[in-house]
Amino acid sequence: MDLALPAASALLAVYLATGTFPALIPFVIAVIGGYAAITSSYVYNDCCDIDIDKINLPNRPLVASRLTRYQALRYSLFLFLVASAAALILNPESFVALLVAVVTISIYSTVAKRTTFLSFVPVGIAYGLVPIGIWLAFDSAGILDVPGIFGNIPSYGDILPLPAIFLGLMICFTDWGFTLSGVARDVEGDRARGAPTFPVTFGVPATSKFVTFMWVVGVIASIAIGLTAKLGPLYFTGALSAGGWMLAQSFDFIKNPVPERGGKLFLQGSRYRGIMFGSLILDVILLVLVPAYSGILW
Repeated sequence: MDLALPAASALLAVYLATGTFPALIPFVIAVIGGYAAITSSYVYNDCCDIDIDKINLPNRPLVASRLTRYQALRYSLFLFLVASAAALILNPESFVALLVAVVTISIYSTVAKRTTFLSFVPVGIAYGLVPIGIWLAFDSAGILDVPGIFGNIPSYGDILPLPAIFLGLMICFTDWGFTLSGVARDVEGDRARGAPTFPVTFGVPATSKFVTFMWVVGVIASIAIGLTAKLGPLYFTGALSAGGWMLAQSFDFIKNPVPERGGKLFLQGSRYRGIMFGSLILDVILLVLVPAYSGILW
């Protein structure tokens, strides 16, 4: 999932801007940088949640003492530096997006989770910025006139075209559903440690309804991506079939509002994203390689 997201974002940005594939080296750098940025936040969050994970997830490496918190923090910092280097190499605008995302997700891990039931909000915002940062690496907003190693990235019109905006929104909304599913799984540990998360404050049944609503909005946004980017039937087939399956799983969570079902939905959300992004990647490849394919729907 965390490789497919930056790959799909880069391919779509360059296709809409130029009708071609991105250059190989910048593409690889963007995928590695996006993956490192996402993974860094996961590791840092685990460093902040050791006391909660002792109850919920006792087999995690930090909790099971397979590595120390200091080692994990150094690894998180290393991943952040990799992401920073990738962003600065490609386009400093991407680095700004990275910094905003890192500050936002750090607020969640260090402060928000222990103080408010709205702690899930910065998580979605931070992850919604990931495809935006990748997009800016190939289609500049034209705001910072500072070249990366490959020179200035051309701007192809709007600061952010509609497909990029819908892609960011889709990640944001689905991540709210995705995150709260996992938080529902962890409700007992959060309650024991005094973390007033959404499931602790309102209960798992209310959380299941909110999660389902977020997935409904996210699936709608996924269709908006295809419509505004004029993608082909392969993307719509993947987005609609995976989206329909994900909504069915979400409604099942409403019928079975227990922490274990939330945890299962959390994992299913990863599979949904993998299928959707995989469909987007394959669709863009066909759009570039087979000119007649672009006229099938449009």
